[in-house]
Amino acid sequence: MTKENQKNLMTRPPVVVVMGHIDHGKTTLLDQIRKARVAEKESGGITQHVGAYQVDLSSGSKEPAKKITFLDTPGHEAFFQMRSRGAKLADIALLVVDASEGLKNQTKEVIQHIKKAEIIPIVVLNKMDRPEADPNKVKRELAQEGILVESIGGEIPSVEVSAKTGKGVNDLLDLILLVSEMEKLTADFEKPGEGIIIESYQDSLRGPTATLLLTDGSIKVGEWVATGSGLAKIKSLEDFNGNSIKQAFPSDPVIVFGFDQVPKVGEEFKVFSQSLDAENYSKSFISVAQVKAPVTQEEGKKTINIILKADVTGSSEAIEGILNNLPQDNVVLKIIRSEVGNINESDLQLARGSQAIILAFRVKADSIAKKILERERIRILSFEIIYELVEDLRKLMDKFIEPEEVRTDLGRIKVLAVFLNDKNRQIVGGKVIEGEIKKGSLIEVFRSEEKIGQGKMVNLQKDKKDANSASKGQECGILFEGSGRIEEGDFLVIYVKEKKK
Repeated sequence: MTKENQKNLMTRPPVVVVMGHIDHGKTTLLDQIRKARVAEKESGGITQHVGAYQVDLSSGSKEPAKKITFLDTPGHEAFFQMRSRGAKLADIALLVVDASEGLKNQTKEVIQHIKKAEIIPIVVLNKMDRPEADPNKVKRELAQEGILVESIGGEIPSVEVSAKTGKGVNDLLDLILLVSEMEKLTADFEKPGEGIIIESYQDSLRGPTATLLLTDGSIKVGEWVATGSGLAKIKSLEDFNGNSIKQAFPSDPVIVFGFDQVPKVGEEFKVFSQSLDAENYSKSFISVAQVKAPVTQEEGKKTINIILKADVTGSSEAIEGILNNLPQDNVVLKIIRSEVGNINESDLQLARGSQAIILAFRVKADSIAKKILERERIRILSFEIIYELVEDLRKLMDKFIEPEEVRTDLGRIKVLAVFLNDKNRQIVGGKVIEGEIKKGSLIEVFRSEEKIGQGKMVNLQKDKKDANSASKGQECGILFEGSGRIEEGDFLVIYVKEKKK
């Protein structure tokens, strides 16, 4: 970096990612911090989309701004990729752990994300208002995962809070500011902006829209922003609350609309003053996110063609990851189209031609598509919550699996007497020497360990009365129907066959 560039360096706000198990209180903690009841607005109380929020902790207009930017990563394990990406964007990771429950498998997974991304963790021991809270036990569990907090001789800061009551939240915010001050986080506020696309979607009124997180430089109205998959002339900027702003700086989340197409979540963007420079940058490389892995199909497997439509790119990426990770030993899921936005006529035409089903996550059919659906039968599965989509898709895959015939041996009979010999029928008496036999079961006839016939148990009697079953040690009479002539001393193997998937 040149001396000229170093002159432009200024302290920037920390970017903090909130991570942890789904039920350990991440969203409630953010509610306390930004005083917005997100949990009540989202389906199932789960934050479905990656969002960015900024708080200013300065006490008055004369005091310099003390901003913190929070990345709210989805809590459900379905969003593995998005959580992983979120960790790479952040300076500090809040590892939220329920002090009354301790570490879960998902918590351990999050710890690996934090270590891999090499960002500073702060342990947040939540739900301290509960009588069963045991922070010391949690600290010992964290130590086993390589997270050694300061109070037990380590270097990782920790704080005890109750997101429900708000106790300890101010201490947490002060700790975040202290850690960021020690890290000396800086950026060049004068250069053209650059950063990461953290969310994108098709807005019904404003077209392709994206949330950008600036990592360096500035962005202002009148400039151009470009990614590997698209570009936009910035006619207006909005902050995370939807308020119009003229300019944004490092660590600021901003909303930009008017892209020529929906950009990919996780793409890097750069800001340009001239349209030609922006176009050249966009054309200079193919985004990794645009390259689709080829789909192969093995012989003997059923294939379900899928058209995926979602409200935002983050959702579609997460769903694609889930579908690709579902077991496909017998049924192959083939995603032939994945887009954001409502279901349109083109989607229905593709579904009709490829016999595909449409998975709709938080989107509906547009007006033209609705008219087509009134006269044509095209299967659409609509969902509001990711894990419901997964469960219904599993059930659909089960329907495509051919049932397999499974044999279960029930017991064995030693033949003691033969009472009737007819064409295809015999009545024999015997003793159950193993297991429990049941009326209607199948029979194999063995003589000196050689199979000589097979058939079915048409009727079963005990003490000359009809019965449904007979157990080991009991004598019984059997009406046998099938091939092979049973003789005294033969052994009958009794079994059933069932079709199972």
